[in-house]
Amino acid sequence: MRDFLPADKARRERVLAIIRERYRAHGFDEIETPVMEDYDRLHAGIGGDNEKLSFSILKRGMDAESIRAAADNPAALADLGLRYDLTVPLARFYATHRASLPTVFRSIQIAPVWRAERPQKGRYRQFVQCDIDVIGDASANAEAELMVASLDVLDALGLEGGTIRVNDRRALDAMLDVFGFAPEERPGVLITIDKLDKVGPSGVVAELRDRGVTARAVDAFAEYLARPASQRSFDEVGIRAALPAGIPAEVVAHLVDLGDTVAAARGGAVPLVFDPFLVRGMGYYTGTIFELAHPSVDYSLGGGGRYDGMIGRFLGQQVPAVGFSIGFERIVDLLPATAADGERSIVLVHDRDVSTAQLLSLKTALIAGGARVRVERRAKNMKALLERSAADGYASFATVNVESTPETLEIKPLA
Repeated sequence: MRDFLPADKARRERVLAIIRERYRAHGFDEIETPVMEDYDRLHAGIGGDNEKLSFSILKRGMDAESIRAAADNPAALADLGLRYDLTVPLARFYATHRASLPTVFRSIQIAPVWRAERPQKGRYRQFVQCDIDVIGDASANAEAELMVASLDVLDALGLEGGTIRVNDRRALDAMLDVFGFAPEERPGVLITIDKLDKVGPSGVVAELRDRGVTARAVDAFAEYLARPASQRSFDEVGIRAALPAGIPAEVVAHLVDLGDTVAAARGGAVPLVFDPFLVRGMGYYTGTIFELAHPSVDYSLGGGGRYDGMIGRFLGQQVPAVGFSIGFERIVDLLPATAADGERSIVLVHDRDVSTAQLLSLKTALIAGGARVRVERRAKNMKALLERSAADGYASFATVNVESTPETLEIKPLA
């Protein structure tokens, strides 16, 4: 968990403003949910490994004897927890407010979440998630809306050239079935397949053999990995070439429809890459899954997928849903720092004998003209004062004496 100095905070807010504006332009509406959810909801088996990282909140009013008696049962000690993502709260929100929402609901959630991570570069215990979701639409149009809006966000932030890696959990399940992996083996097999980028085909095959899963299935999978590189185009030919025979036609058709829709929205280009080995670890994904990539980095800048089964747990009937989460912290770290990002910002450096009335009059006039203004008394070390002002995000300064007026101020750049 981190503190943010003024310049860092201002930079984060500017990035958030761009994300909000772009998502709203695409027809999504922002909601807000509490930072806490019921313990049982956060540990319902739909959050994957994140459930193990959740911060629980001790029940109020428990005495020492009650705590000792429940020490081996976390569910007896806690009735609430801090949210570890925004998808579980959204599912509860929709189940609660469905009658007040449109048939197809497009939501924005931008808020902090908490996970008991081991802190390291790029991983924090408190971080901001920027989610958009479409609830109530089972077609490829929903995924396409999310992808087009998220690529638009990257463009607006100056990160043009983004692409999205795409797969489908149904294709993964069918692929494992074709190879002959037993149903009970598949969760562990997927964990190993997810390491393909890190350990390579030989490492994945070796780990699968070490797991002791069905040998014939590992042989079939190894043969599949050793096949010649297939066409990478995001169309029916390219997708089928990347998959073994026997994948359901409706899954391929859904992916092809998704590619056609995104291509039409993006002016003919298809910024999608089919990746048959993309897994994503969340247990609630039921269909299309995707990750946002940019050529400047070798890690993803966001991701998501379809989770048609989650809302039904709270509502008692199935509702199609799909979501996309922008990796806000990674994107902020990736963007170059610019002084006030074009904002008109001025530091008024005044002599000791300038009255407060004159200073506030000058400041008010500049603010009325759209500027952000800070007042500083002239210091012996002017260089240090101006360097600090620049570090705080100010772009210009002006010196003020007793004769200064808004018209006579000479505004100079800080850099």
